[in-house]
Amino acid sequence: MDITDFLTAQITFSHDELNDILAHFNKEEVQKNDLLLKEGQICKKLYFVHKGIARSYYLKKDGKDVTQWFFGQGVFMSSADSFFNQTASYYYLEVLETSVLYSISHEKITLLLEKYHKVEKFIRLLSISMLTKVVHKLNAIQFQTAKERYDYMNSEFPDISHRVALSHIASYLGMNQATLSRIRKIK
Repeated sequence: MDITDFLTAQITFSHDELNDILAHFNKEEVQKNDLLLKEGQICKKLYFVHKGIARSYYLKKDGKDVTQWFFGQGVFMSSADSFFNQTASYYYLEVLETSVLYSISHEKITLLLEKYHKVEKFIRLLSISMLTKVVHKLNAIQFQTAKERYDYMNSEFPDISHRVALSHIASYLGMNQATLSRIRKIK
């Protein structure tokens, strides 16, 4: 799904509105392992993943990283609280394979929010979707077995196990790599 399809699947924009909104986005080609954001920085951009995959993660006190979320093709990506509140991020945003992203700055999204009521509605729907996914992940970690969490992840991100390091998957699922390997052998 490209950005035009994503936007129009949510809200009916006129041709002129859509062209104006899309004109505020910049196409970025980003290399594998590039960091788009570091902990402590203010997230200045909202990204749409046109091609590729990325993740958000944080560092524990012992230096180990924990994957918070994966972002695949056809979704928006950001450190949402940092972007919308313009506060320091707790997370890093890392591109896991060479990717094509469309980005919009906080300033430009603010202009569009003021200009188009439909953009406000779109952001509200996007926020609800993001919140719902976070709650589903929390519920999975709190109430599901390791195998159920693995199955949940595969339903959310079907081809992830072939594209992402197992260490990232294990930390996303809240388990160690040995447990993840046992679960994968059962499949």
